[in-house]
Amino acid sequence: MKFGVIVFPGSNCDDDTVGVIQSLGHEAVKLWHKDTDLQGCDFIIVPGGFSYGDYLRSGAIARFSPIMEHVIEFAKNGGYLMGICNGFQVLVEAHLLPGVLLRNNSQKFISKNIYLKAATNNALLTQELDRNKAYKIPIAHAEGRYFADQATLASLQANDQILFYYCDANGQVTEEANPNGSLLNIAGICNEGRNVFGLMPHPERAADPDLNNTDGLEIMKQLILQMA
Repeated sequence: MKFGVIVFPGSNCDDDTVGVIQSLGHEAVKLWHKDTDLQGCDFIIVPGGFSYGDYLRSGAIARFSPIMEHVIEFAKNGGYLMGICNGFQVLVEAHLLPGVLLRNNSQKFISKNIYLKAATNNALLTQELDRNKAYKIPIAHAEGRYFADQATLASLQANDQILFYYCDANGQVTEEANPNGSLLNIAGICNEGRNVFGLMPHPERAADPDLNNTDGLEIMKQLILQMA
């Protein structure tokens, strides 16, 4: 598989993401935000960071970068696309995923390890994850509070589009385990076509034994299982 990792001015997780993909034995190339060629990639990742300095709203300016026209077309034609943290914000701004990401209810930037659990196995990103396991993954965001109207939330639940919930170390989905006030403790979702994924936590930052945490590697591995 060939993965493309988009780089905007202010992206800071592109190298981490490329490194994890390469460690899994697959090709990964960087795609500059002004490019108009996706270089034949099978899977596109919009990484974390602070695209355009997070001016206006996080992801709102990046959504209009030249490459995004081609990314949107790629996704609408069934191509696999994932946004992590700022990438998730870009994808909701591009209306490729429903809902919005608002400022954390603490009104502060949060950078720490949290726990999340898979809500379903009915998606590429969660297909073989243990739904009883609490995965320790770092977060680093100021606008990560997932919000949608009641009709959208009901649709996400009915269509099994919720991918991850924030939980405690024992896998319990509680208000206390919710780091940012996201509705229903939502940490990640997919689109109705199940080819576009977004999550706020950073699995690519928990994918190296030198960091004493490889829980994120288990999530990233899901992206290549379709090749098995």
